[in-house]
Amino acid sequence: MGYVENYKSKITNSKQIPSTNTQNSKQYDLEDRTMEFSKRLIRLVKALPKNDINFILGRQIIRSGTSIGANYREANETETKKDFQFRLRISRKEAKETVYWFNLIIEANPQLKERIQPILQESMELLKILATILETTKGNKQS
Repeated sequence: MGYVENYKSKITNSKQIPSTNTQNSKQYDLEDRTMEFSKRLIRLVKALPKNDINFILGRQIIRSGTSIGANYREANETETKKDFQFRLRISRKEAKETVYWFNLIIEANPQLKERIQPILQESMELLKILATILETTKGNKQS
């Protein structure tokens, strides 16, 4: 049994995030949530006006935004606490970078600010969740 299996039982509340829909009390697994975030991000980038700036910004945000979930999944497959934390730090770094690119996309496309705001908010929530998980693992003395 790997590190993550031992640790997951201790952070169930951090890994499962309640839906923002108040009528639906379903709990979302963070792997599912990051996958849905990536899909929303792809749809958003496809909808950006076609120009050189959006092409560059779109490529950058696709790379960082889809890496959040990929690295989180990889963290879940690690065998040691050190490897788990390493992958989570990468995932958190990618979430920070994604927020950066969202702000530049809004700067380049101010007419899309209202459409971008909800997914930007989701990226900031993912960043906070990953930071919380990392802080929790730092306090856990198990290795």
